[in-house]
Amino acid sequence: MHGFYEVLHSRRDVRTGFRPDPVDDDALTRVLEAAHAAPSVGFSQPWDFVLVHDAGVRERVHALVAEHRERYAASLPAARAEALRSIRIEAIRETPLNLVVTADPTRGGRHVLGRHDRPEMGPYSVALAVQNLWLAARAEDLGVGWVSFFDDAGLAAVHELLGLPAHVDVVAYLCVGHVDAFPERPELEGHGWARRRPLDWAVHQETWGARGLPGAPPAALLESTVDAVRPVDDAARTAAAARLDRMTKPRGALGRVEDVAVTLAGIAGTETPPVPAPAAVAVFAADHGVHAQGVTPWPQEVTAQMVANFLAGGAVVNAFARQLGAEVQVVDAGVAADLEPAPGLLPRKVARGTADMTAGPAMTREQARTALEHGIEVARDLVAAGNRCLLTGDMGIANTTAAAALVCAFTGADPAEVTGRGTGVDDDTLTRKTDVVRRALERHRPDPGDPLGALAAVGGLEHAGLAGLVLGAAALRVPVLLDGVSGGAAALVAGALAPEARGYCMAGHRSAEPGAPTALAHLGLVPLLELDMRLGEGTGALLALPVLQGAARAMHDVATFDSAGVTEKAGEIEESDTDG
Repeated sequence: MHGFYEVLHSRRDVRTGFRPDPVDDDALTRVLEAAHAAPSVGFSQPWDFVLVHDAGVRERVHALVAEHRERYAASLPAARAEALRSIRIEAIRETPLNLVVTADPTRGGRHVLGRHDRPEMGPYSVALAVQNLWLAARAEDLGVGWVSFFDDAGLAAVHELLGLPAHVDVVAYLCVGHVDAFPERPELEGHGWARRRPLDWAVHQETWGARGLPGAPPAALLESTVDAVRPVDDAARTAAAARLDRMTKPRGALGRVEDVAVTLAGIAGTETPPVPAPAAVAVFAADHGVHAQGVTPWPQEVTAQMVANFLAGGAVVNAFARQLGAEVQVVDAGVAADLEPAPGLLPRKVARGTADMTAGPAMTREQARTALEHGIEVARDLVAAGNRCLLTGDMGIANTTAAAALVCAFTGADPAEVTGRGTGVDDDTLTRKTDVVRRALERHRPDPGDPLGALAAVGGLEHAGLAGLVLGAAALRVPVLLDGVSGGAAALVAGALAPEARGYCMAGHRSAEPGAPTALAHLGLVPLLELDMRLGEGTGALLALPVLQGAARAMHDVATFDSAGVTEKAGEIEESDTDG
């Protein structure tokens, strides 16, 4: 039994270190027998195996994959494209054997048990055969690498090269051969492309969301995440500050950039923190029942229209993200309209917008909790996908009204001090908006000691999702770059739920919305930029991202006085020296 589990956990998708010696025919037959023993829908056995030894064919397949890989890389955010180009993703020419596993969806005739109206069950069965093959190969000390063709045109070319019938699908193109050694970790994980999700994220007991390993009581996601948030590492902060003083520059010459480097070190728990790239901005979108109070001249349907604009790549957040090599992930937390599935959209709708907070709670406590937990899940997924920094983004007509109410609830500020013009409302609308915030607060009297209740009373579904994003990132020791008043309001909620989460936040900019500086001051955060922006979407956070990346890069790349052989100035560095 132990041997089986050892083989299972040591299986690797291998792309490097292959030897040229051929695969033994008997060993290959045993591997194919293991694949052929896989379970299949209705015992239809829809697989076939094509062995490819011909060097000319493999050379043509390699060229095809290289072309499609570069085309795919060109479509990625810059940081992801750079990472992809640095990873070896196939060994088509280096291995002595390529092995193609196909699926015949017609195998077994018309009446295959379990395939009725589910034609995809055939390829699913073939995936089981591939897994059997992979495990058997590992037991034979053979490395296997799975080749990605990226699009249908690549697979069509393979069909032609191998003379496959039109009705047969390619499920896996594998590179097989002996290797000098198997890596300790999956190669993509070792390269930082993605992380392994812990098992307890994936086990639900009885119903979805009641997570817990067998024999353990199920744990609520919100509470378990709050419990996982630990203080930033003060020792790493101290070490980073000392390193900055030893670097080949006058002490303190980088100003607040040095503060950023120290903050990143404390978050990561290491003197030289990883560069926060790739990075992703999560734009949570939702509508608001308080819109009915006339707090904005913009119609509510603009929320859904702007979501479509984000997904089409036509918004400011998309332009900034393209320039900076960041990913944009849109989350439907509570848009009033039905949104069509689309790449880049996460359907996490809790409700079709909130209720009018002047007439009753904006959300139920359960809705607020669900939205928070969706935000935690989004943070987990983005970090597991390899992102090293998360940025807050928001979209929701009337959401600055809810944000102002949250700022008041958690800081004690007066509505007149923190309610802003949002999308640029006139004086009369601003007066009405301020009165709406005041009436909502007087009706509910939200208690900051009950963060979930305060959020439910006057917050938005996107604010709840963003608060969850902050908590999820903090639990994983990943920095969060806040954008604008909605990001600040969400961080107030997260900080009330888990005070240590504040240490994982940085403020991208000082929004022109008056509630934003109040929220940041309460959080103890100083904004990195001041550009009089008030767009939201994550735009201000994106513009500040290079400051974080530059600070971390300096910690890795700048020599110290000792290592560079540079003589350090005696005594303290005077202020007049810092520009020299």
